[in-house]
Formats: sequence, C-alpha cells, structure tokens
Amino acid sequence: MATKENAVALLKADHRKVEELFESFKKARSEDRKVVLVREICTELMVHATIEEEIFYPACKGRIEDEDLLDEAYVEHDGAKVLIAELLQGSPADEFYDAKVKVLSEMIKHHVKEEEMRSEGLFAEARDAGINLDDLGDRLKARKAQLLARFKEAEALPPPQTRSFTGHKLAQSQPLQVQ
Repeated sequence: MATKENAVALLKADHRKVEELFESFKKARSEDRKVVLVREICTELMVHATIEEEIFYPACKGRIEDEDLLDEAYVEHDGAKVLIAELLQGSPADEFYDAKVKVLSEMIKHHVKEEEMRSEGLFAEARDAGINLDDLGDRLKARKAQLLARFKEAEALPPPQTRSFTGHKLAQSQPLQVQ
C-alpha cells in the first residue's frame, strides 16, 4: 500500500530533494554530470511549480490570511522558470551556466523559507485555514506522477510558462527612446 502524504509533507519532500540536487551540483566536476543534474533539478522544479500553481495555490486562494504570499509565490516561480529555460537551452560550457544554477538555488532557498516558516509561512497558513491537506496531498501526488510520466515520455521539458512576467510582451513593444 502506498504511503499517504498530506500536501505539506509532499511539498516539503520535494524541497528536500531539490536541495540535495543543488548540493550534488556544487560538487560535480564533469560537464556530463552537471547536465544530468541540471536536467533533474529543472524537471523537479517544473513539476513542483506546476502542482503548486494548479492545485495547492488555488486551494489556498480566499482561505489564507496573507493573500500576498500567493502573489509573491507566483512571481518567484516565474523568476525560477526564466533561469530554468536558460539552463535547459544552455550547457556547462556557456558563460554564466554555473552562476545561473547558483542563483536558481538561492531563489529556491528563499521561496522554500517563505513557504515553510513555522507560523506565518504559506504552509502554516494553509493548515490554520483548515484546508483538507490529506485530500490535497492525494491530488498533488497524482498530478505529479502524471507530469513526471509525460516529461519522461517526451524526453524534454515543455518551455516554462510564466504568469506574472511580461518581458516577452515588452520585447514586442517599441524600443525606449532616449533623448
């Protein structure tokens, strides 16, 4: 019988796994090993962000006390997605590759801290709001398995979709005129 995890336990387990992957990347020396680790980091982060954005955050909307936490979480995800897209298109031979992995790691540490803070973090607020975390855990686990299977079949991650960034729209507008 599969172990039942509530939503917070599942999301925290994801956080620990990604932290371990970032630590492994720090120790990696070969370009091949770095490519494998970055792909795994990016896959884990894309799946994690997707299940939070599709299931966890909407379940919290209108129920938690500090709604700003949700807006900030979406923006933090989008910042990570920009770096993920660049890392997936790049290689360890590229200038800034290792720096991008380090900055992504730092962004994720900040995001995790905000979600996991004991009394005022997003997870604490979800618990305090009485959200059914067991049911949510089942839904998150099922969607996570579905996404991992899809990404494995495709052998490539889909391009990240941002919700809060408009840089792609800015690039299409007229250039800034400097006088």
